[in-house]
Amino acid sequence: MPDDPNIQMRKREHVEIVLNQPEVERGASGFESIRLQHRALPELNFADLDSSLDFFGYRLSLPLLISSMTGGSDDFLKRINRHLAEAAQHCRIAMAVGSQRAMIVDPAAADSFDIRRYAPDVPLFANLGAVQLNYGFGIDEARRAVDLLEADALILHLNPLQELIQPEGQANFSGLAEKIGQLAGQLTVPVILKEIGCGLSAADIELGLQAGIRYFDLAGRGGTSWSRIEAQRSDNTLGMTFQDWGLTTVESLRQAQPYQSQATFFASGGLRNGIDMVKSVILGGRVCGLAAPFLKPATESTAAVVALIERLKREFQTTQFLLGAQNIDALFLNSDLIANS
Repeated sequence: MPDDPNIQMRKREHVEIVLNQPEVERGASGFESIRLQHRALPELNFADLDSSLDFFGYRLSLPLLISSMTGGSDDFLKRINRHLAEAAQHCRIAMAVGSQRAMIVDPAAADSFDIRRYAPDVPLFANLGAVQLNYGFGIDEARRAVDLLEADALILHLNPLQELIQPEGQANFSGLAEKIGQLAGQLTVPVILKEIGCGLSAADIELGLQAGIRYFDLAGRGGTSWSRIEAQRSDNTLGMTFQDWGLTTVESLRQAQPYQSQATFFASGGLRNGIDMVKSVILGGRVCGLAAPFLKPATESTAAVVALIERLKREFQTTQFLLGAQNIDALFLNSDLIANS
């Protein structure tokens, strides 16, 4: 298993770039092109709206996932994850951690991922890079990641573009689908296959289904560009050329629609408000993942993260009300709610 002595520094650099360089936020996730069908007579009492759902054996208050961000031995990163976990517990939403490769390489990073103590009653997802299965990782590392977090599932993230741009990148993605399937068959929790900002295509979903995967986080283009982040870390012009590469989240959601009966899809990548979240559910996303919007509040306090979640919930429910949708089932895959479909 290769050592990576720079991994902790890299995690801190990623966070600093997202916080301080707004150009990594690319926009154009596709949601801006979708207009919803306003109802002047919604025939609902706003107080009776229900935005809750069952998810991985828990009852969530909102179809919201704090998407994978960070973790490491740095106290700054530990505080971020603690604030996120405490807010997830308080608001009853799901949370995923950043890549736990950091704790495999450096055991001192493990404490930043040990967050079940802060979030005992919500879904938590462990996280490793799928490509690491071609670089010495296997079932032992996956179990360590899951066990530390007491996780409800393991995310295997796919990031071929980032690996190509990153100076420390590992770009051997050959034979991964088979290894993903083998790993999934050995774990006692489900595997979630996730892109990190370039979207999953129908071909990717089919490969995942053949490998036995039944959960996919589509994570399309339109939010944080990891190609641009890595370009700025290393002055790599290739990363700037490809900063807007990939399928938008909307495009990925539409490519996933034929597979709705076979899998559960998460919508992430460029969602920035409750209206985007509702659009995602209408297009087939069971939960909606956001990462970058949570980062700055998480550096401040748990209360700041809670305030953002409450804002998103109010936006989500306002959109529900104006569509005349009593609950999540009334939104899910309901194309009649799209005015320009």
